[in-house]
Formats: sequence, C-alpha cells, structure tokens
Amino acid sequence: MNTASPPDLSRLRIDRSLAPIRRKRRRKWAWLGVLAALIVGAAAWYVLKPRVVDVQTTPVVTAYASQQFVVLNATGYVVAQRKAAISSKATGTLEWLGVAEGSRVKEGDLIARIDDRDVVAQAQSAKANAGAARANVELSDVERQNAQVELKRNEELVAKGFISQSALDTAKARFDRAQAALGSAKASLDAALANVRNAELSIDYTRIRAPFDGVILSKSANVGDLLTPFSSATDSKGAVVTIADMSTLEVEADVSESSLGKVSVGQPAEILLDALPDARFRGRIDRIVPTVDRAKATVTTKVKFDAIDPRILPEMSAKVSFLSQDVTPEQERPLLAVNPDAIVRRDGANVVFALHEGRAVAVPVTPGAKIGDLVAIAGGVKSGDKVVLKPDAALRSGSRVAPMAK
Repeated sequence: MNTASPPDLSRLRIDRSLAPIRRKRRRKWAWLGVLAALIVGAAAWYVLKPRVVDVQTTPVVTAYASQQFVVLNATGYVVAQRKAAISSKATGTLEWLGVAEGSRVKEGDLIARIDDRDVVAQAQSAKANAGAARANVELSDVERQNAQVELKRNEELVAKGFISQSALDTAKARFDRAQAALGSAKASLDAALANVRNAELSIDYTRIRAPFDGVILSKSANVGDLLTPFSSATDSKGAVVTIADMSTLEVEADVSESSLGKVSVGQPAEILLDALPDARFRGRIDRIVPTVDRAKATVTTKVKFDAIDPRILPEMSAKVSFLSQDVTPEQERPLLAVNPDAIVRRDGANVVFALHEGRAVAVPVTPGAKIGDLVAIAGGVKSGDKVVLKPDAALRSGSRVAPMAK
C-alpha cells in the first residue's frame, strides 16, 4: 500500500509585491480629484465674485451763489485804521500799570502812571512861589492906593497954596513908583502861575491815558521799567502799550497792478477769514493807495467791513473776493454744490452715486442754480462726501467701487 506524500504548503503564498502599485494609483487619482475640485471652486469663485469697478470721484462742497459775481480774488490781512503805540512824555520809572492785553478802555481812561514824587515837589514849590507873588501884588496895590490918596491930597493943598509944587511932584513920583511896582508884581505873579501850570502839566505827563476808545493789543513795559519819551537810554522803554480802535478794522489786500482796472472805490466785496472759515463778511472798497509796490507789483486796497464782528481781530489772514454787483442775503447762504458730471438719471430721478464702505450708493438729489463750474444740489449728501464722477451707465446702487488714483 502506497502512501502519498503530503503537499508542500510553502508554495501556497500570496504575492504581495503588486499591492503597493495599486495603492499608489488610488492615491494619485484621489489627489487629482482634490486638485480638480479646487480648480473648479476657484473658477466658480472668480466667475461669481462681485466685480470692483474703478471710478473717478469728486467731492461735494459748500458754495455760495455770490461766487458767480466774483471778478477778482486777493489776499491780505485785517488791520486797524486807528492804532497807536502809547508812550510817556515824561522820563521816570513805571509805578503802576492798570491794563493788560485785551483790556477795553475809553478815551481818557488812566492806563499807567510814572513815579511823580519829583514833579509833585516841583509843583508844590511853584505854588508856594505863586502865593508869595500874589502877596506882593496885594502889597504893591496897597502902596499904590496910599500913593494915589496922598497925591490927590497934595493936589488939593497945592491948589489952596498950602504946600509947594515940589511936594506935589514928590507925591506924584511916589505914586508912579507904586504903580510900576504893582505892574511888576502882577508880572511876577503871572510868571509864578505859569510855573504852576507847567508843574501841573509835568504831573499830568506822568499819567498815561487812552487817546481814544479801543482795546489793548500788547504791552511793552512792566512796573519798574524806566520810561523815556524816545527810548534813547539804555534798558529804557518807549511805548507802554499798543491800542487799536476795533471799530475801524479793515482789510489791506494786495491787488496786482495788471488787475487794477477790475476794482474801484465803492465796489462790493466778500471777505473770508482763515480763522472763521464758516463765516463770510460783506465789505466795500474804501480806499486804493495811490502807489505801487515795486517789489511785488501790487497796489494796496483798503476794504472796509459793512459790520464789525467781535470775533474779528487785527492781523487775521483774509481772502477778499471783489464782486461785480451787490449780493442779497439769500445769495450769501451756503449751498451744497457738485460737479454737474456727477449727476445722472436713474429710474426717472436725478441721483449721484456716493461712496459708502467701498460701494456706490445712489442718492436722489435736486439740481439747483449753477455756481461757477459747479451746480447747487439738495438731497441726502453733505459737504465732504465723495461721489462718482461721470458714472457708467452700467453702474448700479450697491456696486463695489474703488476710487482711481489721481
């Protein structure tokens, strides 16, 4: 009985050397699928994303109807026609100063005082001398009266033959001397009184007073400073304060000599101050200085305010617009204005496309009068807003926009 040999199980093996190739192929196709999905998603996002339109912009500004009458613009400064640097006529130490910058004073108000002890002593001496001179006049007058009585009596006695003619001549000579002495005494009294007035005037010179109603602009001296009339001494001061009459404020504007034919005395003007940009002031040419500044080739024009605002101060920078005609209060009111190319028709209404958070928003507006190169508008915009200039017909409210660089 033959017995079969057992099978060789070692040959029954699975060849796994081909499995990694199949796994690599599956991974490759997976990555290709992911890449294809990304490409399709990016393409879809690019196709469907909101378009950003590059646009030109222009601002909404504040304008005035009076600007259409402007024939010439000029610059200048506010000055006071009536202004003075107040100094002392006397020499001495400043003892008291009663004002500061900005103080308002009336004509004759005491501003400062100089040490007056020396001139007061001189005044007292002058008054004493005047008293002595007055007493001499009275004494001389008594002497004259006595001499006159004696002369009259001697004349009567000579007429009756009781005394000689020589006695009468002596009495007459005495009267003449008394008369002359009285005249001399009166002259001395007049001189003494003149000295008193001069001394009193010297005292008054130590009192520095306001020459007119005004406001103190600056002070140049302090208590303890030495004051002299012409500030010629070392470490001395001349002017104590500078004062200006604020009711005489005006604008000095430089007009080019080539444009001088466009302005004339009495011509209306509008004044804009850099310090008060929201206010416009009416004025009129008061004077034109009859000389030309050779260096600048300009002529100084004095423009007077129609009404003085208390906010106006000397040395403020000013811009002056010379007008061809007078303007009404209505024409002086501020208006919103924009470039007319920013206004378009959409759905039967006038609109401007205002920029808001990167989008163009259609805002209905009502166009008004033309102001120079601009047009007045009324609507839901305000000064300073940016609007699209010459908007494309395809532009719609809500479209994403980006301002173009200028």
